[in-house]
Amino acid sequence: MLTESLPAWSRDLIELYESGAASQFILHGNIADLLLMPASKGTSAALGTLDVYLKDVLLGKFDVVLSYDVGNGIRVEKGGDAFAKWPTYQEKTLPSAPREAIHALTHYLRFCANLAKIKPEKTLRVAIIIRAVDLIAPPSPGGANYELSGIAWQLREWGSDPSLATSHCATFLLTENLNDLHPLVSQNGQAAKIAVPIPQAPELEPALNLLHTKYPIPLLPFADKLSEPAAALAGATLNSIETLVQTRQHRGQPLNAKDLVALKKELIEKDAGGLIEFIKPDRSLDDMHGQEAIKKWLRQDIALWKQGDLAALPMGYLFCGPVGTGKTYMVECLAGEAGVPVVKMKNFRDKWVGSTESNLEKIFRLLEALGQCIVFVDEADQALGRRSGGDGDSGVGGRVYGMMAEQMSNSRNRGRILWALATSRPDLVEVDLKRPGRVDVKIPLFPTSTPEEGYTLIRALSKRRGIILPDSIPDNLKKSIPDLLTPGAAEALSVKIYRATKTGAGQAEEALTAALSDYQPPVRPEIIQAQIKLAVDEATDLSFVPERFRLI
Repeated sequence: MLTESLPAWSRDLIELYESGAASQFILHGNIADLLLMPASKGTSAALGTLDVYLKDVLLGKFDVVLSYDVGNGIRVEKGGDAFAKWPTYQEKTLPSAPREAIHALTHYLRFCANLAKIKPEKTLRVAIIIRAVDLIAPPSPGGANYELSGIAWQLREWGSDPSLATSHCATFLLTENLNDLHPLVSQNGQAAKIAVPIPQAPELEPALNLLHTKYPIPLLPFADKLSEPAAALAGATLNSIETLVQTRQHRGQPLNAKDLVALKKELIEKDAGGLIEFIKPDRSLDDMHGQEAIKKWLRQDIALWKQGDLAALPMGYLFCGPVGTGKTYMVECLAGEAGVPVVKMKNFRDKWVGSTESNLEKIFRLLEALGQCIVFVDEADQALGRRSGGDGDSGVGGRVYGMMAEQMSNSRNRGRILWALATSRPDLVEVDLKRPGRVDVKIPLFPTSTPEEGYTLIRALSKRRGIILPDSIPDNLKKSIPDLLTPGAAEALSVKIYRATKTGAGQAEEALTAALSDYQPPVRPEIIQAQIKLAVDEATDLSFVPERFRLI
């Protein structure tokens, strides 16, 4: 087997072990997925779990391979005869409870290390795989837990004790998220943290070739060009792709090119477990009423993005302005204009210790696998956390802030991930998150500043419902057009006008007159004024701000 044929994370692991730089490996990320098992002497390529990949591909030359998890206890995966020569093994049954099992495995590692020193000719190459290590060494909630700390300390010693690290022993700790681990384990500087990524197109293509052999119907339209579905489905796990292909095979339904984008989003949302959702980019900036200076700026950025000219491309936008000014709508229009997926982060905060951080880690992993996308964070003043955390949140807010700040400023993501934050209270977003290099462009959205703008907005929204109003404001209605009208409020008015025309209350102009006569603004004017001032103060460029609001 050629090392060059292995994925990058495997090659890194091999190099660290063979160079003596590390003997303990914390494998995290996409560890529950299927992996491509390369062909070797006597076997053909296949798909298998990470456990099987470790045992058959990476640990083929090891004499003894042991595994442990809380459900199955200690299992001998390879080298049973050699393991049976351990005196302790001959004396009693291997324990299954976490504390006792880790203690027994530690004794065996020390036995092998001592044997290598005393009788070098009998040196055994030993590997231990701990599945779901986060279940046996999780973070300690509410302070010190000596049982957990004891287990975590022994796991840490496996990678940091020189007598073990230099005696042909290798240990593998498997967890989906590093944040699920006890800090004694996750923060061990002598353990190598290896991220197993979600497969990209180059890894998916040979895997799809295997699936096509086993399930010929779904991929039949792509039989000679599997690179197309591989590129289209990049970001989804192999597990979910295999499930899709199995289902289509059972139904006798081939896939087609139009299916792939929608199916990819469906698969990724399922893999994410409700942590993200895709917003359908079925609008463009042409659907955004007014805001010409802003639309011009955004179109210029999108042109740079499509050309691959990233030097002036922002890392992110902050859309701010009063409630109802169309911040979410603007992001949807931006996504449609750019022609890339827009992902909305949601439901990642959790009441359980460490769960919020783990959810964020999983979201970031999915985003990195997606390729080019826009990440939408609504109510950013609440979602992004605080540098100092919050009262009674056990520091979760501070950790969320730290993780978001690090991810948003990762320069490797420029041109791949574009952040779009939306809030009516930009003053509550931490200053460091709004700085250039994280949010480079801050775009204010305002309500209407003149009666003519207000009427044009009502007329445009009414027209979408088939209600045709006069081109210009009727003289008798000029004073009735609400000041500081937001798109949200104008939408409600247009619905009211439509309803009136359909229930026999009059023609379009009469319905408009009636709707304006008893209009009540949904947000108090003083609140709107305060939020306008906040948006003006945040604006990156004065060209975004109408003349009326520049002196507020």
